[in-house]
Amino acid sequence: MERGRFITFEGGEGTGKSTQSRRLAGTLRNRGLDVVETREPGGSPAAELIRKIILSGAAEPLGAEAETMLFFAARDDHLNTVIRPALERGQWVVCDRFVDSTRAYQEHAGNVPAELIRSLERAVIGDTWPDLTVILDIDAQTGLTRARGETGNDDDRFERADVAYHERIRDAFRKIAQAEPDRCVLIDAASSPGKVAEAVWKAASKRIELTD
Repeated sequence: MERGRFITFEGGEGTGKSTQSRRLAGTLRNRGLDVVETREPGGSPAAELIRKIILSGAAEPLGAEAETMLFFAARDDHLNTVIRPALERGQWVVCDRFVDSTRAYQEHAGNVPAELIRSLERAVIGDTWPDLTVILDIDAQTGLTRARGETGNDDDRFERADVAYHERIRDAFRKIAQAEPDRCVLIDAASSPGKVAEAVWKAASKRIELTD
């Protein structure tokens, strides 16, 4: 059986990752593909438990490096129980956040050593890298305002961070897109959801040889 395809969505807070990942998954299904939608941190029962710990801020006292290891522990379970089995069955996997979020948030904004993250990538991800990573880009203040308006609460510790922090996140994602153009595509997320979805589909259909 032919291996499925793996597509990830990345970007800062309020860029519309969840909306656009759902839209693309729906478009792919309309073309007869079997699609698994998932997210990080989380995506599997064990990983969802770790997600609650991380987003609540309960892991912060452990330090940035230990928290990074928690992200990868969740990712390891997610890959082994959801993503890899789906790909082996020939399903397409669309994931809201993956390893590039760790690079942006923990490495670039959190100052976790790059060598630690690369070693964890080699051990956990191996060769299961996305076929396409869509990085949604928007002004940090606009994105943060959107995110806070959508949730209506401050339970997510990343959304509680200041604008300067989110500007570093945006810069990190832009650098990732520039450094890995064969895997990543940068999409302007300031337009309406419909226009962004059109841009995502155009990029996806071109990069992984889909047809309209």
